[in-house]
Amino acid sequence: MDKPPRLLVVEDDAHIAELLRMHLGDEGYAVEHAADGDRGLRLVEEQAWDLLVLDLMLPGVDGLEICKRARGLARYLPIIIISARSSEMHRILGLELGADDYLAKPFSMLELVARVKALLRRADALARNARLDAGALACHGIAIDPVARTAAADGAVLDLTPREFDLLHFFARHPDRVFSRLELLDKVWGYAHEGYEHTVNTHINRLRAKIEADPAAPRRILTVWGKGYKFAARPVAGEAP
Repeated sequence: MDKPPRLLVVEDDAHIAELLRMHLGDEGYAVEHAADGDRGLRLVEEQAWDLLVLDLMLPGVDGLEICKRARGLARYLPIIIISARSSEMHRILGLELGADDYLAKPFSMLELVARVKALLRRADALARNARLDAGALACHGIAIDPVARTAAADGAVLDLTPREFDLLHFFARHPDRVFSRLELLDKVWGYAHEGYEHTVNTHINRLRAKIEADPAAPRRILTVWGKGYKFAARPVAGEAP
């Protein structure tokens, strides 16, 4: 029998934590709870989880730092932020740091469970696609191993976060195709909510800084004004092959 997905809930409100444990447990998930940021971070870094439900305002290490540290790990961990901080600034900041979804308190437990299910389905689909695309991928000086989740540019190994890897892999699988920011949110992040497109810009800028000789004059990830972005399959005019 397959083991149930392991979910970590980092939440200092005991009542909310118990409700989450009960509702997610009823769905068959194995739920562990951390009541403060220090223990939550330790569990994130020391154990393997299938999904993280993360509050922002925590005793000790705060949720944004935990999210940032989780995204620095080699393995991809789906993250849902739950927070009383409902401002657009905090939602965007959480998403830019790598969260997959954001729910403002108070929220519906049924909606939270539905979003957990959706994220786990997406993570499973990504894993299946990686197995199907197990062959190495090479395009415009970029070499990608989707199984090992490693990438190199012109022979130099790249230090990518999980989300940066997903974005680069997606672009390289669809060379010369233009994607809008909303399409990239849907295909790479798993949602397409208007108002969050800025997180795409941020990740593309970070990725360009790692794969472009001159990020200010990119040759690989190109901006198509008024439409979106595309990954050039070959050197553009004036670029050495």
